[in-house]
Amino acid sequence: MIKKGIILAGGMGTRMSPLTKAVNKHLLPIYDKPLIFYPLSILMLAKIREILIIVNKGQLNQYKKIIPNGDNLGIKITFKEQKKPVGLPDAFILGEKFIGKSNTALILGDNFFYGQNLTKILNQCCKLTSGAKVLLHKVSKPELYGVAKVNSKNKIISIKEKPKKYISDLAITGLYFFDNKVIKYSKSLKPSKRGEIEITDLLNKYKSKKKLTADYIGRGGAWLDTGSIEDFYKTSTFVSAIENRQGFKIACLEEISLLNNWINKKHILKAIKFYGNCSYSNYLKKLISK
Repeated sequence: MIKKGIILAGGMGTRMSPLTKAVNKHLLPIYDKPLIFYPLSILMLAKIREILIIVNKGQLNQYKKIIPNGDNLGIKITFKEQKKPVGLPDAFILGEKFIGKSNTALILGDNFFYGQNLTKILNQCCKLTSGAKVLLHKVSKPELYGVAKVNSKNKIISIKEKPKKYISDLAITGLYFFDNKVIKYSKSLKPSKRGEIEITDLLNKYKSKKKLTADYIGRGGAWLDTGSIEDFYKTSTFVSAIENRQGFKIACLEEISLLNNWINKKHILKAIKFYGNCSYSNYLKKLISK
């Protein structure tokens, strides 16, 4: 079972400069909430209550202003500073003490997930006891992504980064589930030509042992990478359209905690006071007036 999760929220955000010169991109707004709320909500939907957020050196206080230690949400949040980005598997090396002897999930801080059956899929993925599992999503332009070829038993038999020739239209999203061997495997990786240790090399270690499986964001679900200005605003527009049409909020952390019975009405009242007079607070007021 997976009870711990890591959000990798480092990186320089150069594709979104000059916006990211002063503020980390994970604190920029996707509609009415900072981007970091969205990956955090995914781990919370997966019933993960121990969470490590990895941030850039010198930016810790910015995050703590908006997400203190998780007490207000009934979860435990710890932070770790990363001196410089050296590849996604570095999250497991930095998080070795946090992970301990547990299995763990990793979500990239700039990935957005949405779907009707998402909670069910997440809870299924968290049942992992051995090996690794990735979440795949069908895309129209597989040449832009890392893609996986899967057999009839949902075992991944091939991974290719931005393939020039078609091998699959299933993109590997930024949500991963690993057993405890991920620490040892990450430490054994050698830097690529880019000077970073690569998530593809880590996944291939599991694949070589036939321990790499897949699950899927089904039809009607959405996965968006907010790494560029264009995608950032497309995601914001998507959230705005859903919320205003349907009347509920995506990634309302307090609502998820309340539904999970991690917090009560008193916590919601404190949150309303913390956020002040805004539409997010008005939504929280509706939650406890039902």
